Amino acid sequence: MLTNANVILVFLLMMFSLACNSSRTNPDQQGKAQAIEESLDYSKLDTATFAGGCFWCVEASFEQIEGVAEAVSGFAGGNTKNPEYKEVAAGKTDHAETVQVYYDPEIIDYSTLLDIFFTAHDPTQLNRQGPDIGKQYRSAIFYHDPKQLKLVRAAIDSINRSGIYDSEIVTELNPFGVFYPASEYHQDYEKKHPNDPYIRNVSRPRIDKVSERFEYLLKESKR
Repeated sequence: MLTNANVILVFLLMMFSLACNSSRTNPDQQGKAQAIEESLDYSKLDTATFAGGCFWCVEASFEQIEGVAEAVSGFAGGNTKNPEYKEVAAGKTDHAETVQVYYDPEIIDYSTLLDIFFTAHDPTQLNRQGPDIGKQYRSAIFYHDPKQLKLVRAAIDSINRSGIYDSEIVTELNPFGVFYPASEYHQDYEKKHPNDPYIRNVSRPRIDKVSERFEYLLKESKR
């Protein structure tokens, strides 16, 4: 018969096995990603930068949306230059796992991206999302100009007044500084590893929540 201590130990081991940073290979040995595809015309695209827990979940949530040309997993918000994943995962850099979203404003606007962002994670959880715990998994928005900041504040105020959540939003608002792409190993991770236990048990429910609510915005290949 399992004692209470054993039950707790088993639970903790299960959570660790499902954590975003429990990959079985060393991603820092994969080399930095070619984060921006040269085939895209970035002169026609705007940029949004979000942190909402494990970047695998956030990246895949946005990449299924029409008008999103590219979503790149990486790091922002800290002081360490060119951080490595293992340093961020250990909480040594103050960076958050972040996703840079390149989108066509003629197809989708920033306010809609904010709606998707606040659906793709729980913005009332402080320094964690699900099994991922630590400041590197905080909820944050890195705004690129005053217009974005105004829209973010309006969105947060609207959600807080709506009563959707029992607690108020704790998402940090920071001016955009520098974004560091993660290694190639982490780019499109959900697409490349659909049967990973973390993807099936943690990422997939978050991605599906977005696709169900914003079905009308999905790329044709995702419908």
